[in-house]
Amino acid sequence: MTDATPSHPTLVNPHDRAVALLTVAQLREREHAAQAALPAHTLMARAGAAAAHFLREQILHAPSAASARPVWFAAGPGNNGGDALVAAAALKRAGIDCEVCMPVEVKPDDARWALAEARAAGVPITRTPPASFDGYGWLVDGLFGIGLARALDGEFGGLAERLSARTRASGHVLALDVPSGLDSDTGNVVGGGPAVRASHTVSFIAAKPGLYTGAGRDYAGVVSVAPIGIETQGIETPGIETPVAFQSPGIALLNSTALFGPSMPARDFATHKGSFGTLAVIGGDTGMCGAPVLAARAALLAGAGKVNVGFLGNDAPPYDAPHPELMLHHAAKLSLDAMSAVAAGCGMGGSASARQLVERILRLDAAVLLDADALNLVARDDALAAHVSEHARTRGAPCVLTPHPLEAARLLGTDTAEVQRDRLASARALASHYEAVVVLKGSGTVIAAPDGRLAINPTGNAALATGGTGDVLGGLIGALLAQRLPPFEAALAGVYLHGLAADALVAQGDGPAGLAAGELAPMVRRLINRIFYPAKD
Repeated sequence: MTDATPSHPTLVNPHDRAVALLTVAQLREREHAAQAALPAHTLMARAGAAAAHFLREQILHAPSAASARPVWFAAGPGNNGGDALVAAAALKRAGIDCEVCMPVEVKPDDARWALAEARAAGVPITRTPPASFDGYGWLVDGLFGIGLARALDGEFGGLAERLSARTRASGHVLALDVPSGLDSDTGNVVGGGPAVRASHTVSFIAAKPGLYTGAGRDYAGVVSVAPIGIETQGIETPGIETPVAFQSPGIALLNSTALFGPSMPARDFATHKGSFGTLAVIGGDTGMCGAPVLAARAALLAGAGKVNVGFLGNDAPPYDAPHPELMLHHAAKLSLDAMSAVAAGCGMGGSASARQLVERILRLDAAVLLDADALNLVARDDALAAHVSEHARTRGAPCVLTPHPLEAARLLGTDTAEVQRDRLASARALASHYEAVVVLKGSGTVIAAPDGRLAINPTGNAALATGGTGDVLGGLIGALLAQRLPPFEAALAGVYLHGLAADALVAQGDGPAGLAAGELAPMVRRLINRIFYPAKD
């Protein structure tokens, strides 16, 4: 091993840390700069050492029967295979049995050096995988990294499918840098082929956007970051809460309480309901009155001082029995000029009166969130779209738009597949075109600001795949806007807490199957108070 290899490599847990999420181009830039300044093979030596350290820690804490099983590595023909070979050599030298399957011999110079290291350490290297993995402990995916440009096929595609089957059966599959077959920029599977579904991923240099959005969360599993001595924003001081800012244009961050916590309002003894704003939730055409009620209840429990509901339909309830604190009106009779913030669109429908109401809302001197039907109205009406952009210029703060992928496609004049092909680019395009803060919902929700700031949200799970959860999110963000959080921070906070509530409910057994949208808001209230307003001794 090179002398530059640390004896105890650093592994960063990105949980609730606003780590940088670097694209392939950004990673290559840093990698090339580091290689020019370091001795040959240093980065590969460090990457392999970090992977070996991760595996040693897992084996050390495993039951004795599991810890005695050898580690099996799948090594591809490129530098990802070299990382696997270095890790195998390190484990072998540490007295841990391991074996490498290398269907095609590695080609790059660094990887050839790693192959010599593995052979010198006495690592058994075969060309064909075993008929069964039952005799092995951890399986390691070192087939392909961030440079893969085409779908996995042949023997590599077969290995990806076998590794994925092992993850589904018992876990204990580690991907090196990125699961083979996954696009680390977008979170999509490369070329529509197979990809490795790992239980864990050790990501080298920095975390990647594709590990947290699209299909990435399903394929990457639990992510750790091995900086391997290359500084990147947000992870250069592991274990220490680093001041975080969106200082580097084009670099996304992982959403975290560090990004929005300082904007949460103080709750001093002398505050009153006016201190926390007045929100209007507008929507609920005939037959759809439940949507704004869900949003309004969420807003109330998220700390808004006063919450009004304006219904368009003729079947609106006179009051909300579970929460009589909500003030219910017909939308036409609601004094919108008195509102601190307005959240419009849930169950609103597409009538002419709905369109007129959205135009009126966009002329207000208030914070505005548009969701659901309000977004569809904007998508098909150029005049309304212009009002969205004008709101940012005239009021000095952008609107918040919260589309799911189909709504985003309508707003961009494209289709859902194109939106999902690159979720970060789609969110950026929406934010730029409408001069708005955009919340592109989905697995790994993307939050984009018109000034270029970008974040991916790490919280949430399949429990949110049920009707009404989007209405709850709109109410949460609306409540935070009413409490005078800046639009981008309100969006970050609402999305993060919405997902964290689902995570907490699943952890206590109330999901993912069968979780109702209305169950989220009480948990959000508990989390807000636990995280931001803990009881003082």
